[in-house]
Amino acid sequence: MSKLKNYNYYLKIINQIQKIRSKNNLNWMGLLKLSFKHAPKDAIKLVKKIDSDDRRISNLLKKLS
Repeated sequence: MSKLKNYNYYLKIINQIQKIRSKNNLNWMGLLKLSFKHAPKDAIKLVKKIDSDDRRISNLLKKLS
């Protein structure tokens, strides 16, 4: 495959991922709003855990780049 064909192939896949992630992000935000409405103390604990894990992932990604 030429570089341009490779690029177009990957770009098509990336665009599909972006479309799926944008819908999934809306779902996550809805879930987050619902959890803060009905169980705010529990929601805060979960958000803190998510944030902690996201930071760990970010640190690992920094090691790769």
